[in-house]
Amino acid sequence: MNVNGYEIKQDANLRGAILRDAVLEGANLRYAVLEDANLRGAILRGANLRGANLRYAVLEGAILRGAVLEGANLRGAVLEGANLRYANLVGADLEGANLRYANLEGANLEGADLEGANLRYANLEGANLEGANLTGTILEKKEVPQDNTSLSQKVKELEEENEKLKSTLKSLKALLDT
Repeated sequence: MNVNGYEIKQDANLRGAILRDAVLEGANLRYAVLEDANLRGAILRGANLRGANLRYAVLEGAILRGAVLEGANLRGAVLEGANLRYANLVGADLEGANLRYANLEGANLEGADLEGANLRYANLEGANLEGANLTGTILEKKEVPQDNTSLSQKVKELEEENEKLKSTLKSLKALLDT
């Protein structure tokens, strides 16, 4: 995998690496050693981190949507505000991990070890926690607005604005081409 001109191989030893805001989308980091690594704000969407060692890694605000973290060691990792929507965390070790404000919507945490993990204000909507160890886990429900009409209206407005911007961009491109 090429990241800013550097080749990263499966099983790589990146212990303590500073990969803050790195774009590692779809990366194959299977069994990589990322212990104590700083991945704050990194984009790891769809990355393969199966069996990776992320013990004490900082993944605050990282985007791990759809990432495969099956059997990964995330003990004591900081995942505060991380996006783990639809991530595969089957059998992952998240003992003592900080998942405050993390988005775990639709994530598969089957058989995961969450002992002592901080899930305060985390979004667990649709998450699979079957067989997960939740001993001593800190849970506090995230407040969800009751009125979704204003949210859907805002989404519609943003989509309309996006279409207008696309049209403007297309017109500008046509002007530049003439």
